[in-house]
Parts: sequence; C-alpha cells; structure tokens
Amino acid sequence: MKIPLNTRRKWLIAAPVTLLAFSYFVACVRQLAASWLGSRPQLASLQRAAWLDPGNAEYRNHLGRYYDLVAHDPASAVSYYQSAVQLNPHSAQLWFDLASAYQVLGDVPAQTGALEHAIQADSMKPDVAWEAGNLYLVQGENEKALREFSAVIANDTTLDVAALQLSWRIQPDIDALLKDVIPARASAYLNFLTLLESKQETAGTMKVWDALMRTTEPFEQRHAFNYIRYLVEHKEVDEAVLAWKQTVNRFGLSSYLPSTANLVVDGNFGLDILNAGFDWQYQKMSSVTLTLDPGDFHAGRRSLLIAFDGPGIREAGIYQLIPVEPNTTYDFTGYYKNGEGEMQGAGGPHFTIQDVYTQTVYYESEELKEATYWKSADGEFTTGPDCKLVILHVRRLPEGSPMRGKLWVGDFHITRKAS
Repeated sequence: MKIPLNTRRKWLIAAPVTLLAFSYFVACVRQLAASWLGSRPQLASLQRAAWLDPGNAEYRNHLGRYYDLVAHDPASAVSYYQSAVQLNPHSAQLWFDLASAYQVLGDVPAQTGALEHAIQADSMKPDVAWEAGNLYLVQGENEKALREFSAVIANDTTLDVAALQLSWRIQPDIDALLKDVIPARASAYLNFLTLLESKQETAGTMKVWDALMRTTEPFEQRHAFNYIRYLVEHKEVDEAVLAWKQTVNRFGLSSYLPSTANLVVDGNFGLDILNAGFDWQYQKMSSVTLTLDPGDFHAGRRSLLIAFDGPGIREAGIYQLIPVEPNTTYDFTGYYKNGEGEMQGAGGPHFTIQDVYTQTVYYESEELKEATYWKSADGEFTTGPDCKLVILHVRRLPEGSPMRGKLWVGDFHITRKAS
C-alpha cells in the first residue's frame, strides 16, 4: 500500500538533508582551502588558514613558528603556541615549540613547564627524549638531561650515539654513567666502548667490557676483535688475553685457544684464519701471495703457501701474536719446504720471533732455502725482563731486494722450556 506524500511534506524532508549536505560541502572546501593556505610561508596565508579552520592546532603552531623564526617576535609566537597546545595538548612537538619560545624570552619556569608537558604527552618516543634532553642541557639541568638521554640510548635509535656523547660531556664518570645512564644492553655498551676507545680511556674500556660480558645478548664478534686490538696497541696484554678467552668461548671458537703443549694457535693452518686477536693475521704485501694449500703439508691437513715474485719484499705478511712470560726460555719449531731451485734472489726468508713493543729479535732461523722435502727450523729463545708479547712472522733478509719462488710453511710449535 502506497502512502502519498504531498509536496509540502517532501520539502520538509528534503530541506534538512540538502542543508546538511551543503554544510558538509562548505566544511570540506574550507578545510581544503585551509590546507593549501597553511602550506604557504606567507603570514597572510597562515592567518587565513587559521581563520578557515580554527580548531586545527597545526595552523596556530605554523603562525607561532612564523613569528618565532621569521619575524623574530617570540612574545607573539608564544601566544600562538599556547593556542596550539590548548587545541591539542597531546602533541609533544607543539609543547617543544612553546618551550623553545620561552627559552628565547628567558622564562625558565614556563620553559620547564612546557618541557614537562611535552614529556608527559609522549614519553616513550626517543626523539621526544632527545629534544627534552637538549633543552634541559641548555638550561643547565644536567640531571634531567641525563635522564632523557638515557631514554634515547635505551631505545637504540639513530640518536643513541649522539646522546651518549652528550652524556659523557655532561658527566665524564664511567662508573656513574654505567650505573645511572647506560642501559644494560649490548648495543649501548658497544657504543660506549667505542667512545671510550676514541678518548683513550683504557681503564674505562675494561669496565665497559666487563659489563658487556655480563649480558647474554648477541653481538658481532668484530667488536670483540677490535677491542682486543685496542688493548694490544695500548700494551694491556693481560687484559687482551682475558678478552680473547672470553671471546672465543662466547662465539664457540675454543679451538683458537693456545695450550701448554703449543702456544701457537692453529700451527698447522687447519682452521679458518680469523685475522684477529691471537690467531693468525695477515696483510697484503707487495709482490707476495698467500694461499692455504691442502695438497702439501707436514702435519695436519694444510700448509701455508707463500709465493714471492718481485722487488720491495720485506716480509710475507702473515704473523701471529703470542703471549709469553718475561725472563722465560721457550723452544721453537717450524717446518718449511720450497723445492730445488724454487727460491731465487739474494738472501731469503727467515722465521723470526720478536718482542712486539721493543722489536728485540729473540729468534732468527736460518735462510728457508733449498729444502726439497719438509725441513725443520729449530731453536730456543729467552724473553726479556718486560716481555709479555712476541710476534712470529716470516721476514725477508736483506729487506727490499727482488726475490722469486715458493715457500710452504707449517707445523709451528712454541713451548715453554722445562727448567
């Protein structure tokens, strides 16, 4: 059954709908116009945008920034910033802008209040903590700044290194920073370790390393290798040895530990070369090529093939750092082979053992020449009164003259001589 509607009734229904649609259309046009005007840097455009959309906090904030940064009128900027935070009190950035204007005016209590509002608005975001920390730092509120920088560091962001550097500038006290600022995280400790190394704070690096070792979080082994290299460069041999033991145990590399039966790690070249710590290390040398050879060896399953071909040769570029005791005698054995006619040139390569720091030569083998079959180079050496670290390498004597040929080496042993 159809109920007829007269024209008057139809108009009474249609009129509100039409009015509502028109109002919505006008509102959309106003917002679009405000958005366009609000994106323009001119004052008149920003004012029209705020007039067209009076409930939008961003347009008020844009006006505040205009007076703050362009007109250099912080007092006018404050009034617009205040309007913005009244419209949207949940935006940390709006509060930060207000705090910055108060800072220019020298109104410290108002600046502090705005900062506290910013932190309350979004305390979990590291960029909020970063802004707050910097503003507190300018105020001289170092304790509050450290609190905020600690939050930045804990979140492991792109700002954590900068926050750590500022924290060190505020309070260059390693114990205090470890206790109150640096979170117990591997990434934070590693960044702190790098910072202290750059500052040559060797004693401090040891404290941070100990803290790192107490964590169970994973990290890349290159960081440990870099730390051990730093300790060796600073003559902290005992600490480097301890760090090496901790490192190989943590990363499942226990095969790289020396023993009383042989202080040389991987003397047969059977393991992958780590090129770090107290394993074999190498560097590219002119006219020298290094190759692990599984086809010819004295013991184990591989040897190292060193090919010389050209001038300017000082050494082979392969070496190992070996911790030793002062005033102690050791036996050395190394094997080599080159074959008849393989080595050409004046002089030749030698196995050499030297003090890492004083360069004192403790052992020099005979020339490693004319060995068709594997031949041993044996000897003993006694370390000096302050010697804790020696280097085993293959040195060319005389240095620099041309040489050509191949040398296989391996089956190295260093043991403490029985008294």
